[in-house]
Amino acid sequence: MNESGETKAKAAQATETTEPTDPCAEVRQQLEEARAASESHLDQWRRTAAEFANYKKRVERDNAEFLKSATAGFIKRLLPIVDDMERGFENLPEHLRGDGWVNGVDLVRQKLTALLASEGIEVIERGAGSFDPALHEAVTYEPSEELEDGEIIDVIQKGYRLGERVLRPAQVRVAKR
Repeated sequence: MNESGETKAKAAQATETTEPTDPCAEVRQQLEEARAASESHLDQWRRTAAEFANYKKRVERDNAEFLKSATAGFIKRLLPIVDDMERGFENLPEHLRGDGWVNGVDLVRQKLTALLASEGIEVIERGAGSFDPALHEAVTYEPSEELEDGEIIDVIQKGYRLGERVLRPAQVRVAKR
């Protein structure tokens, strides 16, 4: 071989070793890297979206709890007024029954009671007649031959609750053997 033939052969070998055998290999590698980055970004976006959804639910739950707590606090302050109005009508003199003004005040009392009920406020009932420390506050324990130990004799002041939350326990007289 002559000198120019050897040079051409060496140049061809050098070209073959420097050029990739598959021209798409570099593009495939870039594509795989882009896919991996895309998957990573998509996973990160999904996590962020889930965290935001959880945050939103937590804020809504906290706001609802705050509103419920604020409502409960306001209603607790109204309960003595309701008690006073009910005591007033329980002790209404007979000659005032049927009076227009008294009927108007009674209508206000009924509307107030209906408003409390519409807000989910329930009167704590005596239940089966047994004292329940979660719902009742024992004002006195009185001896009784007729009632079992722990039975409620009388409700002195009504109790109220909002859902499962006791706003004010009922004050009761409890039988003791």
